Amino acid sequence: MNPQDAFVARLRRHRERNRISVDDIAAATCIDRELLEAFEATNLSEWPRGIYARAWVRAYASVVGLDPSDTVDEFCRLFPHGDRRAAATLHEMAAIVAHPSEYRDERDRARDRRRHSPRVNVLPEPSWYTAVGRWAQVLWWRVVVPLSPGGNGQRLKGTPRTST
Repeated sequence: MNPQDAFVARLRRHRERNRISVDDIAAATCIDRELLEAFEATNLSEWPRGIYARAWVRAYASVVGLDPSDTVDEFCRLFPHGDRRAAATLHEMAAIVAHPSEYRDERDRARDRRRHSPRVNVLPEPSWYTAVGRWAQVLWWRVVVPLSPGGNGQRLKGTPRTST
């Protein structure tokens, strides 16, 4: 029995020991019964990859009463479906047996916009007219307003009161 089969068998035994049916897990996790049965048969051909596979394993482990973090970590070590580093792992395994790796990542990194945005949540640099506007505002408040009548906050004699 390979490590993947042993991992899935351990999950299935734990589920059966707790008297939880596949239908119960399907209802609690909103995962199709057929996909859960395929998982318990170590057939992940129809399963999603990456974060979704990890989320499904986490949900399965939570329902059957296992530690979700440890279960997901073990799943990621054993199955390339869940590991973010699948390409490197599979290339290393191919190098060990001296076989060229034919693995290609399904996700196109060139189209992944998150990787190409080095300035996330950064305010844009102020333009030249913003700097000129600030300078003009400072000049106005430091030079023009104090020279104008009533610019120092005092009302001149004979000027009407205004309510502010």
